[in-house]
Amino acid sequence: MRISGLLTAATYALAGTLAQADDMKMSVTTSFHNSGLAEVLLPEIQKDLGLEVQLLVVGTGQALRLGEAGDVDAILVHSKAAEEEFVAAGYGTHRTEIMYNDFVIVGPSEDPADISGAPNAIEALTRIAKAQTPFVSRGDDSGTDKMEKALWIGAGYAQEALDVSWYNEAGAGMGAALNTASGMNAYILSDRASWLNFGNKRELGLLFQGDPVLFNQYAYLPVNPQKHGHVKSTFSAKLEAWLVSDRAKALIDGYMLEGEQLFVFNAEQ
Repeated sequence: MRISGLLTAATYALAGTLAQADDMKMSVTTSFHNSGLAEVLLPEIQKDLGLEVQLLVVGTGQALRLGEAGDVDAILVHSKAAEEEFVAAGYGTHRTEIMYNDFVIVGPSEDPADISGAPNAIEALTRIAKAQTPFVSRGDDSGTDKMEKALWIGAGYAQEALDVSWYNEAGAGMGAALNTASGMNAYILSDRASWLNFGNKRELGLLFQGDPVLFNQYAYLPVNPQKHGHVKSTFSAKLEAWLVSDRAKALIDGYMLEGEQLFVFNAEQ
């Protein structure tokens, strides 16, 4: 009886070890990580699926390049055009929208460029340029950086026109770029979630929001196993099924900071 009991215990211990061994890698944008939502979702994913999701936190451009190289099993980013190119090139099997929030422009509370009264985001950037007040750019080919550059082009400022003293490229993630803006008391484009979760606001305030062009969609892209046979497509499919479930919806919609909902679940179920 004692030997049988020991064997049974060993069997359960081994099963537990094997269950804990399920893992996959996912590259995610820094704005998702800086929002704090990852700390909410990952423990629940592990609890529900027995799946440990290891995050590689980079800008959207680098996250997609990791997928192209087969260094991750899936990607969660926020730059629709780049994502569609990734899938069209065969690196991703498909693109599934999961949730959204929006971009905002923050800056010195006294608002020297008077962007809080701007009618739209492009006019807000135009006012910053005319006032030549310090502006911090991510400068890292992230989804936020791509949005910012598109807005500058809309305002009539190509990249070469931004080679000026008041425009500062941090070449860093959202949290680090916000810290740079805080230290310089400068304007910056941020996703709302990262801004609300940012703890070093100092003299910065949220000055412009609400333009529909600032809509910020996050999508999930499994890496194509036909391109990289080693990717864990079974696990990425399990994770996707969880991300579009009612369980994920409740957690995503329920994530609040300072009384504000940071993301809105919009996956098709």
